[in-house]
Amino acid sequence: MIMKKNMGSADKTVRFLVAAVIAILFFTNVISGTLGIVLLVLAGVFVLTSFISFCPLYAPFKINTCKTEKV
Repeated sequence: MIMKKNMGSADKTVRFLVAAVIAILFFTNVISGTLGIVLLVLAGVFVLTSFISFCPLYAPFKINTCKTEKV
């Protein structure tokens, strides 16, 4: 199975911003413990999916936020 891009630039930007906020809150001890670790892992997933422009949760629902070019 080939991973086809399904994330647009706005989606990737929002994910990076959310990940940055979570990281800042974690490292300034605003969030901590189990919740902090879970959110930090989620932030890592957001960054990873942004880099590869593919979200596995979008695939089963056929969600695509990429701009399509009309030919």
